[in-house]
Amino acid sequence: MEQLFRRSFPLFLVLAAAVSPLRASLRNITWDVLGSETRGWVAAFGDFNADKQTDMFIVRGGNELRIFLADLKATPYFSPKVKLSLESEGVLITSVVPGDYNGDSQMDVLLTTVPSAQTGTDRPLSVVVYWGQNQTLNINLKSRLNSTFSDEPHIMDFNGDLIPDIFGVPTGSQTPVITYGGSLTVTRSLGTTSPMFVPHSHAFIDLSGDFTADLFLTTLAADRSVQFETWENQGGNFSGATSTTSKPKDANIVGQSVFVDFDGDGFQDHLLPVCEDEKCLKSVIYLMKHGSAQWVPVLQNFTNANTVWAFVPQDSTHIPSLPITLHVGDYNMDGFPDALAILRNTSGSNQQAFLLENVPCKNSSCSRMFDVHWDLSDLNQITDAAVTTFFDIYEDGILDIIVLSKKTSEDGAIHVLMNNFEADAYFVKVIVLSGICSNDCPLQVKPFGVNQPGPYIMYTTSDANGYMKNASAGQLSQSAHMALQLPYNVLGLGRSANFLDHLYVGIPRPPGEKQIRRQEWTAIIPNSQLIVIPYPHQNPKSWSAKLYLTPSNIVLLTAIALIGVCVFILAIIGILHWQEKKADDREKRQEAHRFHFDAM
Repeated sequence: MEQLFRRSFPLFLVLAAAVSPLRASLRNITWDVLGSETRGWVAAFGDFNADKQTDMFIVRGGNELRIFLADLKATPYFSPKVKLSLESEGVLITSVVPGDYNGDSQMDVLLTTVPSAQTGTDRPLSVVVYWGQNQTLNINLKSRLNSTFSDEPHIMDFNGDLIPDIFGVPTGSQTPVITYGGSLTVTRSLGTTSPMFVPHSHAFIDLSGDFTADLFLTTLAADRSVQFETWENQGGNFSGATSTTSKPKDANIVGQSVFVDFDGDGFQDHLLPVCEDEKCLKSVIYLMKHGSAQWVPVLQNFTNANTVWAFVPQDSTHIPSLPITLHVGDYNMDGFPDALAILRNTSGSNQQAFLLENVPCKNSSCSRMFDVHWDLSDLNQITDAAVTTFFDIYEDGILDIIVLSKKTSEDGAIHVLMNNFEADAYFVKVIVLSGICSNDCPLQVKPFGVNQPGPYIMYTTSDANGYMKNASAGQLSQSAHMALQLPYNVLGLGRSANFLDHLYVGIPRPPGEKQIRRQEWTAIIPNSQLIVIPYPHQNPKSWSAKLYLTPSNIVLLTAIALIGVCVFILAIIGILHWQEKKADDREKRQEAHRFHFDAM
């Protein structure tokens, strides 16, 4: 149930505070969501047909892309409507990145492929963009990049025109090049002398707190160890690494870096899953807070009863190749991001998906930490799990869970688990579009079908105790190696039903532009979805925002209680009015029978 609200429309809600604890509860709804179409690998998310419902991009058989369009009024909710088969081209699809790569406000699809006839880790990786036209894909309507690449490219907005660009290292080179969206020609290279680490976990996200996305690179130091470089956007330019950080000293196998506002201070922190031995029997998740240069473990205990669990090291011979990855999202909407991870039984062969809840730290060495939920029955029943991520199935602001398990050497099986709450909490869901057009898009295209990397969101509000709190998130900051990031951000508010005092949105800026592109909105209603259209880019005051409200259970119960109170008051008024009328009638009868002396 959605209803569009104008920002100037006053809204007063009487809300009750929930007192029951937040508990993890899941229900398998795979059949309701996908029916019998559960084969394949979920490779990406995006609103392909611009209906404001997020669709799934699924790879089947290694060489076929199917787009499952969402229709929450139908059963199943997702069904395959668009098909693109590459079987005749003799390639395997390694990644899918939707986006508007030519600026026509229609969603295109970038695919990376490798030859199916070759084996090994040095297969050349090709990049092809299939152009979206009238919500379809045509195998003949495509553009192929001239170079092959040594690793999956990173999608970012390098020149700040809100058209995604392609960042990658050509085969046989160590220098990254940037292919600008639109013309799809190599326009410039990045002036770095450090070779890129494979598999990389580059990110395009604001790390300096100025609402302009910076560039984070995973590179190799002189001794071939992994290091991390931050290239701040200074005046619209990426002129060089402003800071370099080494991996944790005990890390032997380094997973994918993830950026989240881990402790709710409004700044992005660096999460890093690692193995501290070559066989990956001892796993740790490290955190480096914003402004700090020290790695702090936030999860070291992977033991459940007498069973030791650990991360699953990458198998480069498998397609898709799956590095150690955390997928983050605010599962319980308390304002602190949780995580999903794939762990294996070190004494057996089973792999399972586990939920890692963000909880207060148990000692003084950190403020927050992860706690593993070992006993989620519906999640534990899925064996041979390979990938797990968050996804808002019902578009209600509550993050559900998708698990991909191994089925065959080329295919997976999709499992969908619904997130059930035993207590009510609040959120705000924000999606930032490209802003290339607003209401005057070419061919009357709706501008909603765009996956846009680089926008940054932050809010400030008051919690249930009256203390100020804030949180931040970057939109589509990573795209390679099964990042599976959502084209929107769901920011939890906890059980505080207060309006958001401020919500800030910033977008990348072009080279040479020193003005920060940021806009602020005030008094945002909780449990709402905000669609931001930054048009025109250079004038933030003219940006528009469409607000949709998703009532929570407490809002509905409050409305019912309010109606009940009104009916009760009306009943009392009716009874009093009836009694007063009876008294008036009795007085009139007495007056009629009274003797009038004046008449004598």
